[in-house]
Amino acid sequence: MTASPATLQSLSANGILAALPRSEQQRLLPELQCVALPLGYVVYDSGGPPDYMFFPASCIVSLVSTMENGMTAEVGLVGSDGAVGLAICLGGDTFPNRAVVQMEGKAIRIRARALQEEFKRGGMLQQRLLLYIQALLTQISQTAVCNRLHSVEQRLCRWLLLWCDHANSPELRMTQEFIAGMLGGRRQSVTLAARRLQSAGLIHYSRGFIRILDREGLEAATCECSRVVKEEFKRLLVRAANKSMGA
Repeated sequence: MTASPATLQSLSANGILAALPRSEQQRLLPELQCVALPLGYVVYDSGGPPDYMFFPASCIVSLVSTMENGMTAEVGLVGSDGAVGLAICLGGDTFPNRAVVQMEGKAIRIRARALQEEFKRGGMLQQRLLLYIQALLTQISQTAVCNRLHSVEQRLCRWLLLWCDHANSPELRMTQEFIAGMLGGRRQSVTLAARRLQSAGLIHYSRGFIRILDREGLEAATCECSRVVKEEFKRLLVRAANKSMGA
């Protein structure tokens, strides 16, 4: 993986870094690097030592839990509003799950030690990371509830909306087998759910490709989990950023 020095302009591609005061950005700049993360790249593995924290700019990273029998389920999704490797700032030396790039793109990384030193300063970066941790915990806990209590069709709607919000696109290219692995369900169940959504005119899907045709209809078909997560992210991150800029 090739890395290049980050610039002040490049920091605007990530919500956490963009919200920092210019003085903090300039102090951090020598420690920040821009990297291109390919599809399938393992940012960190379960139990692995943390070397870097990554701030996605145009990539999307899945936090995936794997059971002893090999079954997987996505517990969190991180895009340009967040960071990957949060255990670093919480004092942890390992990660409980695997972080895998599911949409290739750019990210900004910082060495673990440099991040920890900046975090101890108690500045805006610390505040933004703590707010993001709270928002991500909401997403993770709501995902757990959703996977336990709601239908495959509702879970698929929630996942499609979350993914497209992070990708800023109504289209995604991935197989139903992959989506089933992220939802912790069976491929056949996801196929049937996708067919029902297509019959209702909400999506179009073919092998390896899904396009959202009716977002409002998809939002109406999903459970409350999508709304809860979206509102919490907005409350914690968007409003906090607006408040700090107005201070």
